[in-house]
Amino acid sequence: MPFLGQESKDTMKIRELVKKTGVSKETIHYYVREGLLRKPRKFGKNVAEYNENHVEQIRIIKALRDNYFLPVPLIKKLLNEKKKLTPQEKLNFRNLSLNFKPMDRLFATGIYGRKTLREATGMGPKWLKKLEDLGIISSEERKGQPYYSFDDVISAKAIVAMTEIDKQLGPEVQFDPLDFKPAIDEFRSIISKHAEKISESWDESPPSEEVLETVGVLTEMMSGFFYHTYHKIVREEISRHFVEKEKSIKKG
Repeated sequence: MPFLGQESKDTMKIRELVKKTGVSKETIHYYVREGLLRKPRKFGKNVAEYNENHVEQIRIIKALRDNYFLPVPLIKKLLNEKKKLTPQEKLNFRNLSLNFKPMDRLFATGIYGRKTLREATGMGPKWLKKLEDLGIISSEERKGQPYYSFDDVISAKAIVAMTEIDKQLGPEVQFDPLDFKPAIDEFRSIISKHAEKISESWDESPPSEEVLETVGVLTEMMSGFFYHTYHKIVREEISRHFVEKEKSIKKG
C-alpha cells in the first residue's frame, strides 16, 4: 500500500484491478464516471492503466458500501471531504472504513471457551493467561465454561494487532499490557463509584424497566465518551512525539 498522499508507480490493467479488489469491471467504470475514482492513464482507445491508489480507493468505497450501506452520492461527498484531512486523519478514516463494522455491534455475540477465543483472535495461550491475570480480559462462567464478551473479543484482537505492528516497527518497540493496567484500574474505580451512586438512588424495590432502559442508554453514552476521549489522547500524544522528533532531527 502506498503512503497516504503518495502516488503509486506500480501500474496494472483493469483485469488485475478486478482480481485485487473483487469489484467488477463495470462497477469500476461506474465509479470512474461518478467521480469516486481518479481516471486511469489512457494508452490508446481501449487501453488504460491503474495503480495501487485505485486499489486502495476501491477497497475503501467497497467497505463504505458493505459496512455502512452508504449510497454513492454520500460516499463521493465523504471522499471529497477526505482530501482536506491531514495524513493522520486520512489514516483514521481508512481504518474506520475498512475495519469498523457497525453491524457487528448490532449482532454482537460473545465466545465460549479459551480455545475458541484464541482461534478467533490469534492470541497465544500465554498472552491470554497473562491478560486474564491482569484483569484486562475477563470471562464469566456460562454453561460450565468461560464466556468472553464481544468487548473482550475486540480487545484481544486489538492487542494481537498492536503486537504485530510493534514487530514491524522494530525490536525496541514492545507492547506491554502492564503499561495499561494502572489506567484500566483507575477507569474501573471511577465507573464503580458512579454506578454505586446510581444504585443508591433507587428505593428498596427492584428498578423499573424505565430505569433500566435509562441506565442502558447511560452505559452506551459513557462508553462512547471514554472511547473517543482515549482515541483523542492516543492520536494527540503520538502526533506530538512524532512532531517533536521531526523537529529534533531537522535541528541536527
